[in-house]
Parts: sequence; structure tokens; C-alpha cells
Amino acid sequence: MRKPLPNTSFGDPTSLPAVVAQGFIRLTGANEDTVYLSPAPLYHAAPLVSSMSLHRLGATVVVMERFDPHDCLALIDRYAVTHGQFVPTMFVRLLRLSEEERERYDLSTLTYAVHAAAPCPVHVKRAMLDWWGPIIHEYYAGTEAVGTTYITPQEWLAHPGSVGRPLEECHVVGADGAELPAGQPGLVYFAGGQPFEYHNDPEKTASVSNAKGWRTLGDIGYLDADGYLYLTDRQAHMIISGGVNIYPQEAENVLAAHPAVADVAVIGVPDPDMGESVKAVVVPNPDATADPDLAAELLAYCESELARYKCPRSVDFVGELPRDDNGKLYKRLVREKYWEGHDSMVI
Repeated sequence: MRKPLPNTSFGDPTSLPAVVAQGFIRLTGANEDTVYLSPAPLYHAAPLVSSMSLHRLGATVVVMERFDPHDCLALIDRYAVTHGQFVPTMFVRLLRLSEEERERYDLSTLTYAVHAAAPCPVHVKRAMLDWWGPIIHEYYAGTEAVGTTYITPQEWLAHPGSVGRPLEECHVVGADGAELPAGQPGLVYFAGGQPFEYHNDPEKTASVSNAKGWRTLGDIGYLDADGYLYLTDRQAHMIISGGVNIYPQEAENVLAAHPAVADVAVIGVPDPDMGESVKAVVVPNPDATADPDLAAELLAYCESELARYKCPRSVDFVGELPRDDNGKLYKRLVREKYWEGHDSMVI
């Protein structure tokens, strides 16, 4: 592997952009000959910072205006792409291609792929590793830069579902504010990180810190005995049904593996007895028939994998779910129609 260019390529090597760029290069093994594919829009922090960091190094950046699975593979083939950053939704769309479609493209130059931005179901990542080989890395972070985790493909295969070891001090905290032991889920906090504040929102800025000064991105998760972090859901997505806390990501991950499901969101909807009940909003695959039989099949499928209280009680079929260009699901928009006219809605 070639050595990165010296620090003088970055101007002041102690500036935050230079530190970020050099950290990115150390993790990815990038150099001036790297060809980087950015399939996500540059108004998101990660694609923008990655592209700028590689330009600082003298590497080539190929930017997609809009993600398309065929175009993505064609660009890797055409420009001999070596590095790329993706989100799980892109993986899902790539995996829908037939073997014949995949074999049209030469992906042999691709040596490093990384994904982040949203949870990746285990079956999706396994399928991508089977296809692309052990080159798919993962990190967990946020624009707020309060903390980061990172995991190699080899580590992930030994700890499937993990988002990696924290690069900063990490704590999992329960509802009472006490730190939780390994294996118990709670709100994930980091100690350290870069100072930040939300624009014109001091209350929100204060709300992400606890009494010890630790800060959170609002995700629920747990650390295993080896110090690897697993995310179970976002705190804001929690469903409270009959006084029981339910994190819908578990059911989403299960239902996403069903061959009839193209996309899925699991939400809490108003229930006069339980407060909220669990509903799956499903985009069926084109060859699936969205009817009561499929709904019953999906409910039974979920209950075969998870405890019944975690599973949806009903299924609605829709043509598409509201996602941004980077694949992020706008759950608030999914929930709005169900909560219209009710007194409260968790956002």
C-alpha cells in the first residue's frame, strides 16, 4: 500500500478539516491514486467530507447525481473505482438485481466500501459480503461529532449486527440515569467529541447532554462483553404499547428479509386500549400481491422470529415510503396520517 501524502498537503495539519481528512485516509488506506464513488448527495455531511478529504489528497471523486443500482455498478466498472461509501438502502436496491444483471459489470477494482447513516439488517450485509467479498466496513457517527464507532468486515463476521468498537469513551445509560452493564440496552452516550450546538436551539443542545457531560445522538443500544456496540433503535421511534417499550427496528429487520417486501416501516398507531399498537407499513415487491393473505403471511413470519409483543398487529400496503436521497426514512411522515386528529404523536 502506498503511503499517504505528507501532512503538508493539508495546509495546517492540526486544523479540524485536516485532522478529519487524515483520519479518513488512515481508515481507508486511500492515496492519490484512489478513485472514490460518492453515490449519495453532497448536502449530507459524510459524502461531502469524504469527497473533500480525498480531493485534498489528490484522489479522483466520481459523484452520482442520483442513485441507481445499474448506474452505480456501471460507474465502478467504467472508472475503475477503488473506494465507495453507501447506505443500506442502496445495498438493498443493488441486491434486487439479478445475477445476470450483476455479471455485466467488472467490480474487481473495488477494494474498500463503507456504509453508515442507517441500520443495516444482518441478512442484507451478509448478502453484500457474499457478493463483494470482505471489503465492506461500517461506522456509526453523526454530524454532531459526539462520538464514532468503526468495524471491519472481519470483525463484523465475528460480531454480526454490531456497528463496531467506540473510538471514544462510550456509555449505555438506563432510564434512571445509571450506567448499564454489557448486554443491557439503554441510551448510548459518548464522552468527549467536538463541541457543537444546534442552530438557534439551546434547549435541544442541552437535551443531548446528561449531568456528567456525556452526549447522545438519541440512539438505543448496548455494548457486548468485547466492547462492541449494537444499536436497537432510535429513542424517538420507541412505541409504548400497554406500558411496554417496543423498538420497531427489530421487526423492520425481520420483515425486510421476507421476499415479498421491498421496503418497510414499523410504527406505533393510536389504540384506545393500549395507547399505541404496532403497525407495519409495507411496500411490496412488484411480483407480490398486496392482499389480506400476504398481510397474514407477514405477521406470521414476524412472529416466527420475534416475541409476539414486538410484532405488528396489522399491515398496510403502500406504493412507496418517504425517504430522502440518502435513503433516510422520514418516519414522522409515515406516522402523520395515522395520528391526525389525535392529541399526541411521538416524533
